[in-house]
Amino acid sequence: MASIEKRGANSWRLTVELGYGPNGERLRERKVIKVEDPALLKTTKKLREYLESEWLKFKMEVEAGEYISPEKMTLAGFVDEWREKYAKRELSAKTLENYLIQINNRIIPEFGHMRLDQIKPLHIVTFIKKLEEEGSRKDGKEGKLSSGMIEYIHRVLKNIFNRAVEWKVMKTSPMDGIKKPKVEQAEMSVYDEAEAHQLFLALEREKLMWRVMIALALTTGLRRGELLGLEWKNVDLEAGTIDVRQSLTYVKGIGYVVKEPKTKNSVRIVSIPPSLYHDLKALKVQTSKERMQSEELWEGGDRFFVFSSWNGKPLYPSSVKTWWSRFTKRHKLKYIRFHDLRHTSATLLINKGVHAKIISERLGHANILTTMNIYGHALRSADQEAAKHFESLFDSQPNRKKA
Repeated sequence: MASIEKRGANSWRLTVELGYGPNGERLRERKVIKVEDPALLKTTKKLREYLESEWLKFKMEVEAGEYISPEKMTLAGFVDEWREKYAKRELSAKTLENYLIQINNRIIPEFGHMRLDQIKPLHIVTFIKKLEEEGSRKDGKEGKLSSGMIEYIHRVLKNIFNRAVEWKVMKTSPMDGIKKPKVEQAEMSVYDEAEAHQLFLALEREKLMWRVMIALALTTGLRRGELLGLEWKNVDLEAGTIDVRQSLTYVKGIGYVVKEPKTKNSVRIVSIPPSLYHDLKALKVQTSKERMQSEELWEGGDRFFVFSSWNGKPLYPSSVKTWWSRFTKRHKLKYIRFHDLRHTSATLLINKGVHAKIISERLGHANILTTMNIYGHALRSADQEAAKHFESLFDSQPNRKKA
């Protein structure tokens, strides 16, 4: 038991020798463990077997490169372990990219130099408070970070510290007991029916691909990634439906990533307005010709995206945002975000009296409560209009006083 040393009444230090470094220095990993079981402490043989078993597990972790030494480990050092041993396996490539933006831009500059055991709840509370102040943005724009972004940073921190506790690098997380920042629902910007008509008139002067994309975004409520990941095999022009089965994103350093939509309910079949059939058929003919003409220059592989470059290469998500911004400015339309076309789709249906359950299914929400929470204001307005339909019942009471 030369590699197991007694350090206290119930603690032992385990040592794994790793040979010598290039300068002749001795390389080793050490770990202190405590035995809390009184019965085990009284039995010499079983205690020895337990300690040898723990040393063997420790040796295997070290040799496999899976051991995380908690002594003097900074948050920056732990984030490297977290990324390699958790995030790359458990998070989607796009989610990891977004997490790392916040980690590198905000969390590491604030806590990266600190040892994990030095980070206390007060540090976290002070950090969150700083994020809420004016000038906390890092994109060159004035003002404060949105409450949604602050909640997102809180979520990233919680994920990291939860892994540290799970791997026994920390006993408790400094996030414990800290309330999740409240997200203030921003006022939704959508097109009303008249503005939607103006939009469709402006689209008549645009290229067929963009005309179809914007029309589908507004009438089906598909997310940008779902539109970009849509393939012709998932469009049934006879039945007039779209089978939403995948989403496309672009991840820096990886490239295009096609994956299943964000939730189980996002896999769905959505009906298309009959007025769009003609344009969709025309776009399919156009893209099929382009595919044949591109021959060896085809970059779509086995995939045949509905919206792509002439050679089948998928569109960059950012290019959609850029085109939309220029389009609204060119036609002097009220600017709303591209994603707000999805919100417009929902609010127009609500105003037409479509049941919230149907809207929820078209949007691919996890449940109807999600729809109710997002579009609560529009649903309340529709409810008030619905109440007015009962006015005719009181017409037979001419002497009844009205408010």
